[in-house]
Amino acid sequence: MKKAALLIVLAGCGGVSLLSQQSNVVLPQDKGPDKIDVSGYPAPMQSAYKLFASKCSKCHTIARPINTMMKRDEWERYVKRMMHKPNSGINDNQGKQIFEFVVYDQEQRKDKNPKAFFPALSDEEIQKLKSQQ
Repeated sequence: MKKAALLIVLAGCGGVSLLSQQSNVVLPQDKGPDKIDVSGYPAPMQSAYKLFASKCSKCHTIARPINTMMKRDEWERYVKRMMHKPNSGINDNQGKQIFEFVVYDQEQRKDKNPKAFFPALSDEEIQKLKSQQ
């Protein structure tokens, strides 16, 4: 099974909600912090963080992007790539907000302490990790 989905039945509602769908590979970033204190960020970035956390945790741990360093163009490529994943549910407007958040967070948090974060892994490095797990 490539991906495991965690489902919860909402009591009293009779519905099912997809909470998390994790990838089948564990990256070093996945083991880091899974939350950001955005209380000092501007209100639009706080709102974008909620969207980011909600959408980006569908397919992998939210710790992965929280603990990964990327340049602006790499974040743009990454967000676009995630938008095109099946069932991401990220529309163009949401993708723009997520991109603006990850770039803002990169500049405000990660660029100030780069040694505390992981560089982005190439597709080849991720494939190698998959084969070892």
